[in-house]
Amino acid sequence: MASHSPTMRRSLWPIYSIMAICLAPLLFALAAYYLPALGLRPPGQSNYGHLIEPQRPVPSAADLTLHTLQGDNFDLQSLRGQWVLLNVDSGACPESCVRKLFILRNSHASQGKNVGRVARVWLITDQITPSARIQQAYQGTHMLRASTEQLQHFLPLPLHHDHNVSDLHAGMWVIDPNGNLMLMFPPDADPLRVRKDLSKLLQYSRIG
Repeated sequence: MASHSPTMRRSLWPIYSIMAICLAPLLFALAAYYLPALGLRPPGQSNYGHLIEPQRPVPSAADLTLHTLQGDNFDLQSLRGQWVLLNVDSGACPESCVRKLFILRNSHASQGKNVGRVARVWLITDQITPSARIQQAYQGTHMLRASTEQLQHFLPLPLHHDHNVSDLHAGMWVIDPNGNLMLMFPPDADPLRVRKDLSKLLQYSRIG
């Protein structure tokens, strides 16, 4: 009987191998769930931008006074029914501002047949008039003068920045067709991921 035991032990190795293969996915899943430090757990959400909860309705024209560059009154609620890509910055539009305008314009232009469902707004927080070159490059953007004080009551500050007035110049936001501020992109946002978020909103939304 003893002479047969090595053969019997060797014959168990295929069984052990099959058991290991079957258990591996379970062990991997357990490690991903209970040991997040390993970086194996998938993200809880697929959107790149930060969802604003609860959503914030667009203020009335009385609470958010806007004027075009020509001095005409503008009501942001007039854009209800469209997705609105929102940028806030100085009329001097430094390089960081140009980058945001470029990201929003290209994200908008890349939507193909859905391009008409989107509007772009640049809220200018001072009395500086954007250069003719900037106005020409970003035609189609609603360029509106706004009060920083009023905006601070409406817009959450972008993530990863100190909480001060200049923070408003760091982020980009999305307003849904129902007139609710619902998404905020981080400073130095990834252009491709911004475009992807917008594409998903347009693809899955039944409004706007």
